[in-house]
Amino acid sequence: MEHADGAVKTFVLDTNVLLHNPEALFVFEDNTVVIPFVVLEELDTFKGNNDDLGRNARQAIRHLDEMRKSGPLAEGVRVERTGGVVQVMLNHVEPQHPALRLDSPDNRIINVAANLKVEGRTVVLVSKDINCRVKATALGLVAQDFQNQKVDFDHLYTGYRDLTVARQFIDQLFKNDDGVALPDGSTETPLNANEFVLLHNAEDEQHTALARFDGETQVLRPVRNKRSNIFGIAPRNLQQTMAFDLLMDDRVKLVTLLGNAGTGKTLLALAAGMDKTLNAGVYEKLLVARPIMPMGKDIGYLPGDKDEKLAAWMQPIFDNLTLLLGNRLSENDKGEPKATATNVEKKIAGLMAEGTVVLEPLTYIRGRSIPQQYLIVDEAQNLTPHEVKTIATRVGEGTKLILTGDASQIDNPYLDSSSNGLSYVVERLKNNALVGHVTLAKAERSELASLVAETL
Repeated sequence: MEHADGAVKTFVLDTNVLLHNPEALFVFEDNTVVIPFVVLEELDTFKGNNDDLGRNARQAIRHLDEMRKSGPLAEGVRVERTGGVVQVMLNHVEPQHPALRLDSPDNRIINVAANLKVEGRTVVLVSKDINCRVKATALGLVAQDFQNQKVDFDHLYTGYRDLTVARQFIDQLFKNDDGVALPDGSTETPLNANEFVLLHNAEDEQHTALARFDGETQVLRPVRNKRSNIFGIAPRNLQQTMAFDLLMDDRVKLVTLLGNAGTGKTLLALAAGMDKTLNAGVYEKLLVARPIMPMGKDIGYLPGDKDEKLAAWMQPIFDNLTLLLGNRLSENDKGEPKATATNVEKKIAGLMAEGTVVLEPLTYIRGRSIPQQYLIVDEAQNLTPHEVKTIATRVGEGTKLILTGDASQIDNPYLDSSSNGLSYVVERLKNNALVGHVTLAKAERSELASLVAETL
């Protein structure tokens, strides 16, 4: 957030910025960070919550408590790790504009920024609240979103690209499972680890090959469709083939799947997880988690016990498991009962009772260590970067983490396609040998779903 003129700026932080990421106090380098007194009051109302907002509020308060040991916060304290100043603003309570009624925390925060501007400071109001930014701008202030953990969604890494090569290269690739290095100058930008490449024959556009880049050996390895289906599911398009290649590779410890509704991201992840857990025995259990609205919301207001409450939020997962196990029972030749609604429900209940398949809200993930599991986090677009980091740090030895989500359907009011945790992880970890990503583009749920996705 540097400015071209090099002048010291004063950043006035809204409460939601610290609730989003308490480390926001330390990202403005050698500028001044102002915390209006009303922000402390709002943090106080959140600090008792047993959820991520409560934890972030407490962490922000602890940071400020540590700073006050260096001097009075009302006068401003120099922060050693940034070289900047953090100041709690106690004055500037008189309204700066007749339209600005100080009857809400947002207006009082805006008023602090307006008064500081009158003092001659170069002021920027930072808020995750769109309407707060609109009001501030209407009053002549500079207002912006918290940019530190945002990515350019319009140019987000997709996980694959197209390249045109000579016929001989494609022929050589399929004769060599150890991989083939691309000739120098074949790409304008370097390939990322685990990035897929659709190779086109320069002489025949219909002659293609799919390969994945090995970041350690710097070669392309052919992607071979070794199995017709995985747990009864066969890939229907190129991106689904790429996704299965990553999901079934135990060397890739983190896979992110981004796509609109109906592209198959959750179904593919579940199919691979069931195969790896039930058939191959690579993982001890399949753990599927979803945020309950924003992460950490209590589910106590729903009727029934934990499992009955959970069923309402996890129904999309049950639907996919029903499809997978229905296909499985229909295809098996081991003398087991053929697929019926009752048999499939019993099979799911049995897997959950023995702990092979576990469905949980993300509320219960924090504080745990999760070893030897195939962990799928669905609807990850509703998580902040900080929340995704919290989840990923729970991953123990031998666990594979899958994050799936649709960045066009975000329920968290303070996140968007560029600031959510899923998009952030895709961009920040895109060139790591342990990580792979695919953006699924084509809806395969049904003919109607494809029509609506493409047209509306």
